Amino acid sequence: MTSNMLRINGREYGRLYRYEEFRLESFYLLDLVTPWDVSASSAAGVDYDKLIVKFGCCKLESDLVERFRKVTGQEPHPMLRRGLFFAHRDFNMILDRKEQGKPFFLYTGRGPSSGSLHLGHLVPFIFTKWLQDVFDVPLIIQITDDEKFLWKDITVAEVKKMARDNMKDIIAVGFDPEKTFIFNDFDYMCPPFYENICKIWKIVTGNQARAIFGFTSDDSMGKAAFPAIEAAPCFSSSFPHIFGNKTDIPCLIPCAVDQDPYFRMTRDVAPRLKFPKPCLIYSSFIPALQGAQTKMAASDSTTCIYLSDTPKQIKNKINKYAFSGGQASIEEHRLYGGNCDVDISYQFLRYFLDSDERLEEIRLQYTAGAMLTGELKKIAIDEITKVVVEMKERRENVTDEMLEEFLRIRPLKYKF
Repeated sequence: MTSNMLRINGREYGRLYRYEEFRLESFYLLDLVTPWDVSASSAAGVDYDKLIVKFGCCKLESDLVERFRKVTGQEPHPMLRRGLFFAHRDFNMILDRKEQGKPFFLYTGRGPSSGSLHLGHLVPFIFTKWLQDVFDVPLIIQITDDEKFLWKDITVAEVKKMARDNMKDIIAVGFDPEKTFIFNDFDYMCPPFYENICKIWKIVTGNQARAIFGFTSDDSMGKAAFPAIEAAPCFSSSFPHIFGNKTDIPCLIPCAVDQDPYFRMTRDVAPRLKFPKPCLIYSSFIPALQGAQTKMAASDSTTCIYLSDTPKQIKNKINKYAFSGGQASIEEHRLYGGNCDVDISYQFLRYFLDSDERLEEIRLQYTAGAMLTGELKKIAIDEITKVVVEMKERRENVTDEMLEEFLRIRPLKYKF
């Protein structure tokens, strides 16, 4: 067995990607993080420091956040200041290009698995919108309706309908239509895009795909082929209507850390294709209502808060399902205080409460026992309701004509 392979039950797996190591760890009640499964052994959620080591990415240290502030002249987003975007691959190179006035673009995406986004889906888009405003660069948003068709028991018509609904949710975040191109895979596949897919297919072997993603002989050939489709938008040559014949423009991808296997693969093949490696900035997971051991799942309405939920539904879900870090009785809570690390209401506030000062005040009061679980839940209900109601109001103004404009194949307003 070569040093870069891992043998399990007579089969070899690429040690670079360690998919099977994660599967073994889940058996021993350790963290499991893949593009399709996330579970943690601790009530506080995934151990992100260990995940950084396993994935081989870099921690987003405070000095890099400070450099971002100096290069852009902008105050870092609360999610960046609070470490919710916690890891990266070559984010420093993006700051170099910004400093030097060299072009780059943003790329992110969504796989439509429900008719409405939930809060977990919203996080990367909120952050990406902010990055677009700060960097003033083009943005590519891929909607992987083909992926969900391959993985779910669903028809093409059903997944395309969900894709359109999701795209309207995404537009409601506030992206600049002059600098944003949205596409769904079933409807956009120009020749250069497909050429890049084929180039990736030719380089990545079946054994490598199994090592990276854990595919088995029972999986459809479509599943094994899909990762190249998510990789292709990393390359500017996939979008000639935007970048012309330029092949040397890198991208920055804001996304959740469970997507890392796709882009580790892409970063490996990029030099062989003479393309720049994609750069990435990774977010942690918004926990499920029941606790941080899993993330929100669109397929289970009790785990998540949808952008289509009413204020009453939000209140009921948080009051009924949100795991509490409080004590068993008021007396014990006053004496021992609450645990913010496992309290879901507090964790939601880390993502959606704007004021750092107010967040710290809540943490101190709850930890000291001065604030009760019911009081903390009420604050979370108010803040989450505000976010969802504002998104709904903007969503109502997103017309079919607006969607078609974002989907239209056209140049974007940017000088390359």
